[in-house]
Amino acid sequence: MADLAAVKGKQQAAWASGDYAAVGSAIVLMAELLLEAMDPRAGWRVLDVAGGSGNASLAAARRGCRVVSTDYVPSLLERGKVRAAAEGYRMEFMEADAENLPFEDGAFDAAVSTVGVMFAPDQMRAAGEIFRVVKAGGVVGLACWTPESFVGRMFGLIGKYQAPAAGVLAPALWGTRERLAELFPAAGGIEATMRIYTFRAPSAEHWLEEFKTYFGPMLRTFAGLDEAGRAGLTADLLGLVAELNRSDDGTMVWDSEYLEAVVRK
Repeated sequence: MADLAAVKGKQQAAWASGDYAAVGSAIVLMAELLLEAMDPRAGWRVLDVAGGSGNASLAAARRGCRVVSTDYVPSLLERGKVRAAAEGYRMEFMEADAENLPFEDGAFDAAVSTVGVMFAPDQMRAAGEIFRVVKAGGVVGLACWTPESFVGRMFGLIGKYQAPAAGVLAPALWGTRERLAELFPAAGGIEATMRIYTFRAPSAEHWLEEFKTYFGPMLRTFAGLDEAGRAGLTADLLGLVAELNRSDDGTMVWDSEYLEAVVRK
């Protein structure tokens, strides 16, 4: 059995390194589309779980919702506060673990997570928590990378050089309809739609340098490898981007699919 507490501690340190807000802000469209799919009402109380620097939190606030934004990395919550203040939205920010949410049963009209809760090491517990805090008749909105997506394959390559903890399931399983049915057995219905997020960069090397600098899991992986390992991972990642590139003008454009899901309670 995996030591999930130890895994979580390492994950938290990884996400706190770099500056996820610098790369996470690029995927705001995922949050906006997800909130539209959830069809919220003004005045709803919405919980953002593993919300990072607040993409989904802000999307909910823009629709008149009362938002509580949570994450277990304090620095990301601080970035969310800055963004909310800049746009003139009032919301609550709270440090919280997705596997142990400090809220009563049914405390929210809806909960949401964009490529966040999927990384919790105890998937069943995290799913149970996000479902628990939503009231009967409420909804849980999720956007999760699929195993076959660019991001899913990227983490697979990282795993070649830094093996994941034994017993911990791949986060991208959240991006499958089959796994969602297992995670939410009491759901009143699950509406799932496959969507595409498009990465764009001046070059594959530019993208990789940005992710090595700001994306904590990749930063920590490269830091832990020797010279040969770094060279191998670099070649693998650049090769993956080149394989998926659909641009013909010298820049890089490549797609990564994700599953958008609305889970009804």
